Amino acid sequence: MNIDDLPDDIRQLIADGTAIPAHPLALDADRVLDRRRQRALSRYYIDAGSGGLAVGVHTTQFEIRDVGLYAPVLELAAQTAADWSDRPLAMIAGVAGRTEQAVAEAKTARALGYHAALVSPAPFRTASEDELIAHCRAVADIMPIIGFYLQPAVGGRVLSVDFWQRFASLDNVIAIKIAPFHRHRTIDVVRGVIAANAEDRVALYTGNDDHIVADLLLPFTHKRNGEDVTLRIVGGLLGQWSVWTKAAVDLHTRCRTAVQGEADLPADLLALDSQMTDINAAVFDVANDFAGVIAGCHEILRRQGLLEGIWCLDPAETLSPGQADELTRVTRDYPHLTDDAFVAAHLERWLND
Repeated sequence: MNIDDLPDDIRQLIADGTAIPAHPLALDADRVLDRRRQRALSRYYIDAGSGGLAVGVHTTQFEIRDVGLYAPVLELAAQTAADWSDRPLAMIAGVAGRTEQAVAEAKTARALGYHAALVSPAPFRTASEDELIAHCRAVADIMPIIGFYLQPAVGGRVLSVDFWQRFASLDNVIAIKIAPFHRHRTIDVVRGVIAANAEDRVALYTGNDDHIVADLLLPFTHKRNGEDVTLRIVGGLLGQWSVWTKAAVDLHTRCRTAVQGEADLPADLLALDSQMTDINAAVFDVANDFAGVIAGCHEILRRQGLLEGIWCLDPAETLSPGQADELTRVTRDYPHLTDDAFVAAHLERWLND
């Protein structure tokens, strides 16, 4: 499946930019898939206005592959999206592992109706960039792909401008998720896309949970053959947006509207950058090197009633000491960036089988 095979509305949705939450995994106390609450999460994201769902990614827990849940979880999200939504949704499947596994997962995702594969570079942490390009090309032979600049702190690696130029030159690349949590490396991706003359084909999405608002607001202008070329990050594919998603969608819309206008960016919108970063520090457990990142997302969803508990497939994954207090603090301090009232108003309907 090539980019040209995608429905026009899906291709345009991704190109224009949208808010896509990274979908968590709902488990019961026995650490078994809770299908009812898994569906409720998808319904929540759809009703919150998300432009799609990213499933099988880090927030979904990579361990789903070890317990035979990869295909069932992707299928459940695809079915829920088809049954619940009357508008186009970009369905993104995370693919992981070395090339044989990633290709097999892409084939599964394609068969389930997913539109693009987000390719994890984690298994190639010590490989050459040539090997990683070959890996991406193999997955792109199956379906459109989204690149992923994953920060080294959680399994990623440093990648050169040349890598991103070569990656953006692959015909079946539709987007890149930029998530190195590092400004210089973020710029490296932009420079690579510009060098590849791919800015009209490859959409840029932020995964920099520490700089979400600035990424969406600020232009990136760099030279190509002596001429200025300006790119913008048009959307977000974020674990942070798996919580308080209605507020995230509203924030994305506000940012996109602001940069498309002619007026100066409002100071109160710019101020949200540091506030969102403070929220992310609590949710992603930055104080403890991201040890409680998934549990932090789960705890917000548990407090809202969407999840029954914060259980992960790995029993060792839980909140860090002091993280719950930090979550309480940011919830109190930034009510304008939460959506608790929205969830409360619709929770019963989402949980209704």
